[in-house]
Amino acid sequence: MIKLTAIRWAFFVIGLITFSFGISVTVNVQHLGIHPWDVLSVGLFELVGFTIGTWNIIIGFILIVVSWILDKSYIKLGTFLNAVLVGVFVDLFLWLDFLPKPGITWIDGIMMICGIVIMGVGGGLYNAARVGSGPRDGFMLSMADKLGAPIGRVRIYTESSVLVLGLLLGGPVFIFTFIFTFIQSPIFQYVFHRFDRLIEGIAERMKLKSSSPSSRASG
Repeated sequence: MIKLTAIRWAFFVIGLITFSFGISVTVNVQHLGIHPWDVLSVGLFELVGFTIGTWNIIIGFILIVVSWILDKSYIKLGTFLNAVLVGVFVDLFLWLDFLPKPGITWIDGIMMICGIVIMGVGGGLYNAARVGSGPRDGFMLSMADKLGAPIGRVRIYTESSVLVLGLLLGGPVFIFTFIFTFIQSPIFQYVFHRFDRLIEGIAERMKLKSSSPSSRASG
């Protein structure tokens, strides 16, 4: 079981790093529009200061507090680590400044699509680890349970409200802001199901191996 736990946390950390890198890529070409939650972080960064990653952490912890009040079942250790590590890695990638400089060219569009795909892959990976929902997902799941409403509807209302707030704060909203989910969600779903089955398969094989006669004899 210790080995399985280590595997889950390895997927979780790799997924978070991948997801954070995807955010950094999209923020680098933010003039094309970014995800509503990132619109809010960038808007607060432009208005107040700090860093985009710091605002990601602050918003994450606010959502954790609200989720904790509504429904503690969605809050696990991974939720807290998600709130901190995503912000830290986003700031790290932006600070390293190794991404191509944005320009008004077709290359920016390719960069944006790559960033969205990377976010979908990373999100699928860390969620497949099942060590805790991200702060935003946990918040929307808690709200859906509390209101008795479909998660899809809660997500639309929540992200629309966040988008409007971010826009009022001066966050970057453009065409990709509105098509973001249509690209990211299918990739997230595909990666999540593939790696969720992979991890469960590993767990099943480990269980069978530990219960085999040879294993009991050697024990």
